[in-house]
Amino acid sequence: MKRVAFFCIPAHGHTNPMLPVAAKLVSRGNTVRFYSFNEFKSKIDATGAEFISCDSYLPKLTKREEAELKNVSVTEMTIQGIRTTLAMDMFLHNEFLSFKPDVVYTDSICFWGKLNALKHGVPMVVSTSTFAFNQMSSQYMKNSLKELADMIFGLPKISKELKKLKLYGYHVRSALSLVQSDNNTDSIVYTSRHFQPYAQSFSKHYAFVGPSVFSKNEPDKEKKRPLIYISLGTVINNRPDFYSRCIEALKDQNADIIISCGNVIDREALGVLPGNVQVYPYVDQLDILSKADVFITHCGMNSVSESLYMATPLVLYPQTSEQRAVARRTIEIGAGIMLTDDSVKGIRAAVQEVLNNNAYSIAAKDCSKDFRSCIGTEGAAKFIEKAPHVSEGFDVLSELNKANVRFQIVYLSIIIIAIALIAIFISRKYVWIVGVAAGIMSVPIGRSVQKKQYTSIIKKLTKRIDT
Repeated sequence: MKRVAFFCIPAHGHTNPMLPVAAKLVSRGNTVRFYSFNEFKSKIDATGAEFISCDSYLPKLTKREEAELKNVSVTEMTIQGIRTTLAMDMFLHNEFLSFKPDVVYTDSICFWGKLNALKHGVPMVVSTSTFAFNQMSSQYMKNSLKELADMIFGLPKISKELKKLKLYGYHVRSALSLVQSDNNTDSIVYTSRHFQPYAQSFSKHYAFVGPSVFSKNEPDKEKKRPLIYISLGTVINNRPDFYSRCIEALKDQNADIIISCGNVIDREALGVLPGNVQVYPYVDQLDILSKADVFITHCGMNSVSESLYMATPLVLYPQTSEQRAVARRTIEIGAGIMLTDDSVKGIRAAVQEVLNNNAYSIAAKDCSKDFRSCIGTEGAAKFIEKAPHVSEGFDVLSELNKANVRFQIVYLSIIIIAIALIAIFISRKYVWIVGVAAGIMSVPIGRSVQKKQYTSIIKKLTKRIDT
């Protein structure tokens, strides 16, 4: 039996999928120590794991920092993650010496879990609560201008914080290296290979286990009239304006409406509710989704996974780049529609489209079967117990990186030749135009070439397997 140390950030969306895995490891006779926060104590205690409180090590936030975190600022999340790691350094050093974990199971953006596993030489398995993101799958993430500005202007602040890590013996190349997936790190992803974008680019170090849930419920859609469920998750859910428009859009429909709005919104702010609408701070989401016919969602990975697990098609209303990636993949498999118009009329039209077009329901049912065929929490527990793993065979990402280097050399050579010819035969004053144009076009051209290279590599791999 193994001693397993769990680490996670203080977030429901990241903690919840780790809980069934903890329970399964405990039931298999392992000792699990879960380093988390008081908000999650009762849930962790219920798994049989030993809860260790980390609240006292969280940095005190200014109002600005707190607001940035609520708005999911990548810069602020990274900075606070580094500061928490530094605050926990001596505490976790002593914990690793006393508990002597055989393996660390840590959330993908829990810096203190990942860095201490590396620092103390303990095998690590990463819990990936979103898609696994590498250079291919990250193309699904479309950052808004606000998100791009946050990352660009936040780089100096992040670099300053990263330097502090080295003083404590944590060697980090960049913030990206802390969070991006690579093909050498054992990782558990709570989805199927079919739903994961560019799944073939990930090595055998990845276990795609399907949604991690406690529920044994099967989808049951038999009822007198449709059920529409609405939730924007647990982070960016202070949207009384949106909930009010949903109520206005659906109050006259022959359907029952359930809204889960969290504890930030005053229920009274939504006014007198129509007879077919119920509003709660929290609900048993899996139970509701097992009966629901449409789910209006912010597209958090857990919410979408639970919806598809219960064969419920979706109206997709993403708020962040990760959520937009999940929404895009859901649309690709045909199980949802994007809410591009969040007016009363637009909401009503989107819901009616999903209710009246059986194709969305069929796609959701197919995805439910796919998810339920995965290895689940039992497979996840076994994967953790057997860590570290050895990945043998063809590494798609390594081959792709080699192809990218060759392309960059060719691209740069062409630009240099073009600049030289323009300077010789036309005029040197036009040289800067070529340089600027080449820089601007390098990203779209590079991505296009990369996709073609990926397709070519996969074809060669498939042919090799077949022969």
